Amino acid sequence: MKKLMFLSLMLLGLATYGQTTVQGKVVDENNDPIPGANVVLVGKAEGTTTDFDGNFTFNTDEAPPFQLQFSSIGFSDFTANVTSNNQTLTITLSEANTMLDEIVISASRTPERIFESPVSVERFGLREIKNTTAESFYGGLQNLKGVDINTNSLTFQSVNTRGFATFANNRFLQLVDGMDNTAPGLNFVLGNLVGMSELDVQSVEILPGASSALYGAGAFNGILFMRSKSPFDFQGISAYAKGGVTTQDAAGSNFYKDFGVRAAHAFSDKVAVKANLSVLTGEDWHANSRADLNNPGADRSNPAYDGLNVYGDEVSTILDFDAAAGLPSGTVGSALVSRTGYDEADLADYGAESVKADFALHYRPFADDLEVILNSRIGRGTTIYQGANRYAVSGFTMQQHKLEIKNDNFFLRGYIVSENSGDAYDTRFAAINVNRLWKRDAPNPDDPTERSWFGDYAGRYIPTFLGLVQQGTSREDASVQAHAAARAYADEGRLIPGTPAFESAFNKVINDGDLTTGAKFIDKTKFRHVNGNYNIAHLIDDWADIQIGGSFREYELNSNGTIFTDIDGPIKYNEYGAYLQVQKKFLDDRLKFTGSARYDKNEFFDGFLSPRVSFAYTLGEERNHNLRVSVQQGFRNPTTQDLFIGLNAGRAILVGSAPSNLDRDVRTIGVSEEGQEDGQPATVEITGRSAYENAFTQRSIGQFQATGDPSVLQKASPSLVQPEEIIAYEAGYRAQLGRFTIDLSGYYNSYSNFIGNEVTIVPLYGTVGDGSLSLSALQNGDFQAYQTYTNSKEDINSYGGTVGVDTKLGNFNLGVNYTFAELDIDEGKYPDLRTNFNTPKHKVKASFGNAALFKNFGFNVNYRWSDSYYWEASFADGNIPAYTVLDAQINYSVPSIKSVFKLGGSNLLGDEYYTAIGTGFIGSIYYLSWSINP
Repeated sequence: MKKLMFLSLMLLGLATYGQTTVQGKVVDENNDPIPGANVVLVGKAEGTTTDFDGNFTFNTDEAPPFQLQFSSIGFSDFTANVTSNNQTLTITLSEANTMLDEIVISASRTPERIFESPVSVERFGLREIKNTTAESFYGGLQNLKGVDINTNSLTFQSVNTRGFATFANNRFLQLVDGMDNTAPGLNFVLGNLVGMSELDVQSVEILPGASSALYGAGAFNGILFMRSKSPFDFQGISAYAKGGVTTQDAAGSNFYKDFGVRAAHAFSDKVAVKANLSVLTGEDWHANSRADLNNPGADRSNPAYDGLNVYGDEVSTILDFDAAAGLPSGTVGSALVSRTGYDEADLADYGAESVKADFALHYRPFADDLEVILNSRIGRGTTIYQGANRYAVSGFTMQQHKLEIKNDNFFLRGYIVSENSGDAYDTRFAAINVNRLWKRDAPNPDDPTERSWFGDYAGRYIPTFLGLVQQGTSREDASVQAHAAARAYADEGRLIPGTPAFESAFNKVINDGDLTTGAKFIDKTKFRHVNGNYNIAHLIDDWADIQIGGSFREYELNSNGTIFTDIDGPIKYNEYGAYLQVQKKFLDDRLKFTGSARYDKNEFFDGFLSPRVSFAYTLGEERNHNLRVSVQQGFRNPTTQDLFIGLNAGRAILVGSAPSNLDRDVRTIGVSEEGQEDGQPATVEITGRSAYENAFTQRSIGQFQATGDPSVLQKASPSLVQPEEIIAYEAGYRAQLGRFTIDLSGYYNSYSNFIGNEVTIVPLYGTVGDGSLSLSALQNGDFQAYQTYTNSKEDINSYGGTVGVDTKLGNFNLGVNYTFAELDIDEGKYPDLRTNFNTPKHKVKASFGNAALFKNFGFNVNYRWSDSYYWEASFADGNIPAYTVLDAQINYSVPSIKSVFKLGGSNLLGDEYYTAIGTGFIGSIYYLSWSINP
């Protein structure tokens, strides 16, 4: 028994040996607590933050004496001496303009001041969340310099930096507590639709530009890091309730509500748990544009009308009235005619919803920095997503489950991310197939008595036109009247929205996953990921900061053939990578060198090495100037959709270019009557391979249709997609000049094998270049548009820069920043390549506020101006006009009940705007919120 007691005491002594605990409080000069202040062990990569009341507890294996550095944005740093275990400190920080002293982790995977970061980085912490003018912390990110947010819908915003933005932004990575927040099948981040509750956000960091050297292939255009609050450091019950009104010309005024609750408790210094729940509901931005992008200024009287937010009218054909009536050519003529479509409002429910929940168990077996974390997140959302088409996403869910073990020197985590598309459906195909369920498009060759829409149209147009001409009406006027009569006749009995017949047909279509007859979007794709990192600095007496790490990921595509060509079962593939980084200071710690290299391998492509080198030098007697330069090589693997998509998007069929995918995509397409008269069958089978090997360029088809000259036709030759590469150069300067903070940077990116899309036109019969059969296919209208996934044959360059100046005018904070971005490409050389740069050349942002205008009262105002730019995406292209936005908020804190009340609004000027072609106009949001222990 004595031996057992002795052994237990010895083990207890070993477990507690070297453990030093420091606790205390951080306050300002008015003795008010400073939440979210950074507490960092000087010379080590260890630290913590203060809670809402300014309290902190810091545990370390370091034995006293040592020093702790305290910092928070808006305050001067303070260094305190720790001389004994269990020491209690009260730290008072004085007001200053020290934004560059904020601590970030993302730039080098180790804590460092923004001032010394080797690359550009933006941070959004607890203070910024409190002061943001946007209705959510996520929306507030758009006020950071160099950051763009494209608004898809009320609950879906897409963050991007340095160009090449789409809602399906697979160039930008978002990590939530180290987990990739990308929807596995969609290949992009759904904003914060299924992300993190603002009550649990400790900080957000954005790293603009390529970071493949540390974070792999997904970190190509930038990374957003969300870090949540630890239940050891932030305990208790927190809650918020937010209510307000959204206003939009198209939707009117609608109630908007958002509430959340967070509960966290540490049962001991070893076990802590937390749980979060947040719910947002509101009316989405209505999209109601009836503009005809193919024929600007045209309306529904145009026989070939194709409205932007009108669906079903994409189904069109050239009706040769003379051939149909057996008349000499030119008697009646021919016309391109489209079916009558439905407005988006008739096809989509604009009720928006976001429900997020998560639970985490934190276990510190030795009550020190070694920690085991079990974390589960689930989000469910209802929104409108715009990709190739506009998708009504209802009940979409995404889950993330993680097991992680870490301490101050390493982490090892494994997690799984899965999605379920719920009751999502394609609004365009809903309209197309509701129309077809009521009346087929073309005559039935097996049953000539069955009515068809185009058959009815031609049957009424021909006699109407001839009769009017015989009565002396001009051919032009006769054509207009005949088209109106033909459409009215063909539409007789059409299903009308709101009627039982329409609702019955609509519900049948949106629950059918076969896009030839239905519109349901089925996706249960997932990926599994393992990654780890080890900092060996402590093993070499901190001579240098040396990190090694790696990752492995397996994809499992599962869409039942509705998105991918996985009709015969899930498609699996994997990728892996490893990296090394060395960081060392020289010259009295003024010069910081960072060098890193990463090797990645996707099973479909050769391995790729991504090196990065940077130098940062601190100048001045007060060390208040910093210069930095960096260069790195990065890459981006083709996405799951680049490789395996097989989707009929209406205007074009999207087919991925994985070699095995080309013959998996098989379509049965009808042949025109003219083609059948030339000896072709009624239907033909076309594989995806034809889009890459037997197709015309889209531009040459347009020239051929305009001139009738076959010599202008050119064969398309898109190559199979390969990884995209980048060499990124960056230089920057940061300075603290009294009350002024200056941060400027410039970059130049050179892309090779740039991944883009090329639309090709496949003839339904014949071989491109034969000069006969394929030409007849074009003349008969027997061709199909495909969107291929390929690489640019020409290098593409982009460049730009940002400059930001922040200062304090008395107690008032003033900040102004400017961003420039430019694409450098010879569009004339490769006119069919689509880069989707989608970024304004000039942007200006400004902020003005005072967190303590008087005791417990603060305010903030944000201004944004964006230059006009051209939007290019698979849904639609067009010009985005310049716009100006003004947001503002006032807040009042009541410390006695640990509450903050905020009244604010976004787009207070009321000038509606949009950031992409096809979305609803963005109106105004007015809100009132109450946060308890935020």
